[in-house]
Amino acid sequence: MTSSVEVLYSRAFKRQLKKLSRQYRRIKSDLTPVVDALLAGETPGDQLSGCSHRLFKVRAPNSDSQRGKSGGYRIIYYVKTETHCILVTVYSKSDQDDIDNTALKQLMDEIDRELPSAG
Repeated sequence: MTSSVEVLYSRAFKRQLKKLSRQYRRIKSDLTPVVDALLAGETPGDQLSGCSHRLFKVRAPNSDSQRGKSGGYRIIYYVKTETHCILVTVYSKSDQDDIDNTALKQLMDEIDRELPSAG
């Protein structure tokens, strides 16, 4: 039996996705391979250091831009348990620099308040 992972979306992720979708019409299809990998139990991307949570950052290309993955999206996700993963935030690398640990901590505090029992 294969184990499937439940992928949850934080409020911050939903807000950012809505905001980015106004500028980048194909963002949802661009992020689909990442979500599919998470649903399959994979942990794509690199684990972030200096965080108390098991956070990963993965790159996804922006098909509305001609810059490839370097100018694409960054998706931060949290592996809460082996069967629960939470999409924390998403941003366009061409619009925003890397997210710092203070901002990540604030996002994780928000997630802990909104999804305390997930997983």
